[in-house]
Amino acid sequence: MKRVTGIGGLFFKVDDPKKTKQWYKKHLGFNTDDWGCTFWWRDENGNKCSTQWSPFTQDTKYYEPSKKDFMFNYRVDNLKELLVQLKKEGVTIVGEIEEYDYGKFGWIMDNDGNKIELWEPIDSAFE
Repeated sequence: MKRVTGIGGLFFKVDDPKKTKQWYKKHLGFNTDDWGCTFWWRDENGNKCSTQWSPFTQDTKYYEPSKKDFMFNYRVDNLKELLVQLKKEGVTIVGEIEEYDYGKFGWIMDNDGNKIELWEPIDSAFE
């Protein structure tokens, strides 16, 4: 079974997300919006894919139960099947799968206490 297919997002805490987005836009040319910046690329089959870069406020609860200042989002092919397999392997599953028009999301904890977001994307929803 194929597991992770790419990086879906980089999420990190900052003091002022708006100011951070402006800095990255001015100095590094990021095409920022309310959520951060979306990078578009193509996978080995030529499919259009995205990776999200998003600064969050310091008081966000989105990364809980992790105490870290960051969270990675990894793209996966079959979220439900992967979560079943990970649970069998003793990996801690956090919460329930959430489904949106742009994909399915699930969360796990790694061995260092980092919350990881797993995303089965529907990239065409962004076009």
